[in-house]
Amino acid sequence: MDLKDELNDHKTFWKIMQPYRQAIKVMKMKLESIDGELKCENGYSPIHNIQSRIKSPESIIDKLQRKQYPLERQSLEKLNDIAGLRVICHYINDIQYISQLLIMHDDIILVKKMNYIDYPKDTGYRSLHLVLEVPVYLKSGKMKLPVEIQMRTIAMDFWASLEHEILYKNKDQVSQDICEELQQCASRMALTDLQMQKIYQKVHKKDG
Repeated sequence: MDLKDELNDHKTFWKIMQPYRQAIKVMKMKLESIDGELKCENGYSPIHNIQSRIKSPESIIDKLQRKQYPLERQSLEKLNDIAGLRVICHYINDIQYISQLLIMHDDIILVKKMNYIDYPKDTGYRSLHLVLEVPVYLKSGKMKLPVEIQMRTIAMDFWASLEHEILYKNKDQVSQDICEELQQCASRMALTDLQMQKIYQKVHKKDG
């Protein structure tokens, strides 16, 4: 049975994915621990929501083929985004702070960092992407697996979700005018993000 057949077999797929599911649990636990500690210390929970996913068999096969990797299990080690988390925060400062605290953990290795907040994509997309290696303990022993984390504000997530909905299956038919409108919306959302953060800081400075 080649990798394509293995991934398309439901039982075999989830058996192969089990270590990645464990990696997601480890990372989610770390994020929830950071969030809980900050809430106890400051009475404020910076994380609005955490979503997780395992890449689908179709997406894995498609990516391996696009990168021209052989369809074999060893090739999975070359993909950094099989396990993924999306962390939705309230404010931009929360993203920077939580990502710094996360990277400080001595059992986590930063593999890659892509800052699309300070340097947005041409589409207007904004988010902080981290690829982190986390330890996973299985009956066969310890192994380290990559987890891709996308960190964004509620506003960034709102834009990204609707942009995907608008363009899904229609990307080739969308005019340049529509693309520019979406970019403008992203820019306005970014300004709103900054303004809301300033308002929050003013209010809580008074409280202090």
